Amino acid sequence: MNGGVETALVIGAMSDIGRAVAHALAEDGYALQLAARDPARLERETRDIRVRTGGAVTVHRCDVLDEDGGVSLLDTLDPLPDVAVCVVGLLGDQAESQQNPDAAERVIRTNYIGPALLMGSLAERFEQRGSGVLVGISSVAGDRGRAANYVYGSAKAGFTAFLSGLRNRLATSGVHVVTVKPGFVRTRMTDGMDLPSWLTAEPEEVAAAVVKAIRRRRDVIYVRGIWRLIMLIIRAVPERMFKWIKWA
Repeated sequence: MNGGVETALVIGAMSDIGRAVAHALAEDGYALQLAARDPARLERETRDIRVRTGGAVTVHRCDVLDEDGGVSLLDTLDPLPDVAVCVVGLLGDQAESQQNPDAAERVIRTNYIGPALLMGSLAERFEQRGSGVLVGISSVAGDRGRAANYVYGSAKAGFTAFLSGLRNRLATSGVHVVTVKPGFVRTRMTDGMDLPSWLTAEPEEVAAAVVKAIRRRRDVIYVRGIWRLIMLIIRAVPERMFKWIKWA
């Protein structure tokens, strides 16, 4: 804790969801540690949060594409946060990933390898302390491989499985792990896509769900909740039929 105030780390704080999560956590009374590839770009966001909430905010560099997955970030944190939220993600382009191994690797490293290394290292430190909450933003795309985005989906599937295993391993340690699975979210990453409004959340909606999940120590949440039912149905479709469904 920071003078009696709990501290929350947001990794990927320059993304639309990351910024919304940072604001929601600050409004909930947390001191913030904001991490992104380019800390200088966070300064405006930092000033805004300080003006709105009067809370403490520090800025840190973290790039999950670094060789260590961004783990060196942890040595810059004082104090060690009570809550850590990993919002890092890259949708990429499926057609490009099929043709370009470097593009595919970037998607996989951004969505799975880097976040897993970072969350795993945070988990070790939280476990040694005996407390903390880890939140990983995954995706409904990881619930089943689809032809339209299977490189991204496979990386998110790996991250979802990693978080699940981490949660079960830490179940008696005082450390809780939350998996957040948004469906469509209206962000810069999805700009230009024709998204159905009834299935599409705003970043602030995701952020509110994250804060609620932290408070209630939830395990897995879908944003919006209808996605839980949708993905249950999609997972139930036999593979021999699923491969012929054009939207898949």
